Amino acid sequence: MTPFRTASLLGLLSLVASIPGVSQTATLPGQAQTIEALRRAAGFYRSQVSTSGGYHFRYAADLSYGRSEHAEGPTQITVQRAGTPLVALAYLAAFDATGDSFYLDAARDAARALVRGQLCSGGWDYIVEFDDAKRAEYGYRADGCKGTRGRNPTTLDDNVTQAALRVLMRVDRALEFGDGEIHAAAEYALDHLLAAQYANGAWPQRFFEPPVAASQTPQRASYPETWPRTWPGADYRGYYTLNDNSQADMIDALLEAARIYGEPRYLEAARRGGDFLLLAQMPDPQPAWAQQYDEQMQPAWARLFEPPSITGGESQSVMRILLTLYRETADARYIEPLPRALEYLRRIVLPEDPDPPLRKKRICPAGTPCLARFNELRTNRPLYITKGTQVRVPGQATIRPDGYEVSYDDSSTIEHYAMWVNGSWIGEIADELASMRRADPAKIRRPDRLSGLSPWQDRERDPIPGDALPGDALTEKAAGIIAALDERGAWTEPGTIGKADSVVSVFAAEDMAVTVGGRSFTLKEGETIEVFRGGKPPIEQVIASSTFASNVETLVEYLTTLQ
Repeated sequence: MTPFRTASLLGLLSLVASIPGVSQTATLPGQAQTIEALRRAAGFYRSQVSTSGGYHFRYAADLSYGRSEHAEGPTQITVQRAGTPLVALAYLAAFDATGDSFYLDAARDAARALVRGQLCSGGWDYIVEFDDAKRAEYGYRADGCKGTRGRNPTTLDDNVTQAALRVLMRVDRALEFGDGEIHAAAEYALDHLLAAQYANGAWPQRFFEPPVAASQTPQRASYPETWPRTWPGADYRGYYTLNDNSQADMIDALLEAARIYGEPRYLEAARRGGDFLLLAQMPDPQPAWAQQYDEQMQPAWARLFEPPSITGGESQSVMRILLTLYRETADARYIEPLPRALEYLRRIVLPEDPDPPLRKKRICPAGTPCLARFNELRTNRPLYITKGTQVRVPGQATIRPDGYEVSYDDSSTIEHYAMWVNGSWIGEIADELASMRRADPAKIRRPDRLSGLSPWQDRERDPIPGDALPGDALTEKAAGIIAALDERGAWTEPGTIGKADSVVSVFAAEDMAVTVGGRSFTLKEGETIEVFRGGKPPIEQVIASSTFASNVETLVEYLTTLQ
């Protein structure tokens, strides 16, 4: 360690001790202490929490129960980003920082769990099942494609297949392409994703085999003459889908594939995805984008709370991925639509609301621009979906006996799906566009190694100089993270995920009266009542994979400042 760094660390010790809320006897976590904490936390998560290398979103603190949005229990894991993918990338970050093969082996475990869940259609669904009897119902490639067609859906929704693919590709590279199973699974996924791309460059939301419509002639987006105000229940899975940024994540995953494997056809497919986004920009008076388009390239219904409309959210995401394509290709066609779209989005920013609904207030804090998620075709009037009662019974479809109507009124909207989006990206996109137009296209390409599960969303960050010291906030945060580890090596936090033996769950769209054993209670609007078998209440302390991944990455960031 240089004399300058030693002196600076001593000075920082005094500074940390003076920070409010930090003990006057607190010491700066050193390299050895940080490495030990990192290894202890990862060791616990890998050996005690994982199922065959994969993970859920959250677990009861005693590990008696784990669940994700779609997966639950000890024989399943989730492929959604807040589970297995995030944990796998945290292991890779720790390996990059320490060179300790333990972390690479843990990331390999996660990748192999994904290999076992790869479907014969090429990608992944939300869950991977490891119970041998239940696996027979799925079309898993590892099991010889024995399952039914209905259990063989490659899902591009919610960054599922794209995130799994990124994990496989990055682990494949870290292993120097020496693990044949992981490498073959990545190539298999890429081949099938290219085959599933429509002729216009789009991808469906999910597919069981390459879509029949792949031979259709590309056409530009247009407005329907009319659209139904009630949900028609159409099968939207084959629609050209931007919802949940599925197209953006697909394009960027292929851009990364082209980097890792040096394969031009992956770059070409990503460019065709960008060409679709150019076609999908709506004409005046709303030169932005919809969440999904039908075969006529017109905005269409998806789920019963996703009407045909112009979206304030995905429109911003489309512009970000177009900027990314420009960075990667220097093709000015990809930024040509942005000025019109930016000007339009500025026009539809909602007026300041003196008394906003709580959900809107959380999404759009005071002083930040706010947009409606859905804007009516042609008129630009914000559209909302009214709140409705939801009844969930395990093994059955959710029952929604009321609500879920299209409305112009935002006073009582559904809460499980945001009706507003933050518009802060609008200014950032405009600034980035202006900066890129001034820059040499050869100097704006992203680094060779990308990070995160949606790199196209990352803001520009100033690089940390090699001799930089940890700032106050990073030091205090790392010290707190290390101190919060329990004796097992776990980070626990308040929360509940229920229990494995759920009977029924009811979400109240309005105040309701509940009778239990002849006694009446009030269930307030927006609250949920759940019933479980057995008299033992759910544990109210949880272990979250997202917290584990975030804490590992913070310790890695801190560790790099000490090396």
